[in-house]
Amino acid sequence: MNAKVRTPSVTLNAVAKEAGVSLATASRALNGSSRTVNDEYRERVLAAAAKLNYTTNLSAQAVARGTTTSVALLVGDIADPYFSSIAAGVVQGSEEAGLIVTMSVTQRDPARELSLVRALRGQRPRVIILAGSRTSNGPEETELRAELEAFEANGGRAVFVSQHELPFDTVRIDNYGGARALATELVSLGYTRFAAITGDIGLLTASDRLAGFTDGLGAHGITINPAHIVVGDFTRDGGFDGAVQLVERGLDDVELIFAVNDVMAIGAMSGLRANGIEPGSDIAVAGFDDIETVRDVTPSLTTVAIPLVEVGQSALAVALREREPGEERDVAVATSVVLRASTPGIPAR
Repeated sequence: MNAKVRTPSVTLNAVAKEAGVSLATASRALNGSSRTVNDEYRERVLAAAAKLNYTTNLSAQAVARGTTTSVALLVGDIADPYFSSIAAGVVQGSEEAGLIVTMSVTQRDPARELSLVRALRGQRPRVIILAGSRTSNGPEETELRAELEAFEANGGRAVFVSQHELPFDTVRIDNYGGARALATELVSLGYTRFAAITGDIGLLTASDRLAGFTDGLGAHGITINPAHIVVGDFTRDGGFDGAVQLVERGLDDVELIFAVNDVMAIGAMSGLRANGIEPGSDIAVAGFDDIETVRDVTPSLTTVAIPLVEVGQSALAVALREREPGEERDVAVATSVVLRASTPGIPAR
């Protein structure tokens, strides 16, 4: 069996010679230099590169520039439409800016997030966007801050999505305010007896939303019985299991279940049905995020809308902007309550 012959890599020198230009001109034409290259020369260089099947050495560019044309995006769970929608916005913005997105999943694990950031620094991305769910006062927080400060000191930019717990640019989602507004709207529909399914209280998104909801009820003199608050995974199965727990504890005096995200709310509706309880008819259900799926489930889900694709686009725009001295590092994204069939309201008594 004949050994396969390896074809030597085409060099930039060969491209320059084929195009009849200097090595410097070929480099500027192919490597995105800010220095202008004559259109005729650029076309000759591009034609020569195509003819010789030349590909740019991205690793060499990264060494020369201190950064690449890549955007590193960290999300908590790519199967969660919340994160995939944010990722879609980052990808759209990156394509417009001529950048390439690489994505990693933190699994909402602070230690894993820290490890990924350390690995990504070695790849020299231009931007790191952290959209994974933040935890409160985790032991990795100090190390994560140091890693990201070192990354920015070397010319990179770090941006967080959701909570502004660390001193970096942040696209801030008003989880507390959105949940509080939802509580007010639901009370106006006549609901007075509530249960809640939340994620691990260490997750800031979960704790902010639950706090906003309970404070919104409290403003109307309503409290949630602690026995009617269950904690589960921040997933569809967590919502399913949470609903089953509530059924086992007794729902006779509950009119509405609030789940702190939509995938948990969808799981909760399935858990209720599995126990012979019809969501929207026997008991109302509300969520948070307004992922696309909730418009198609039966009944359609009342929720708090976040423009998630816009959040992703904003995160990239923040990373690429020229920061002015003293400029506010937060960009706020508004939320809005969307009432649907899952909360038809309580008839006047």
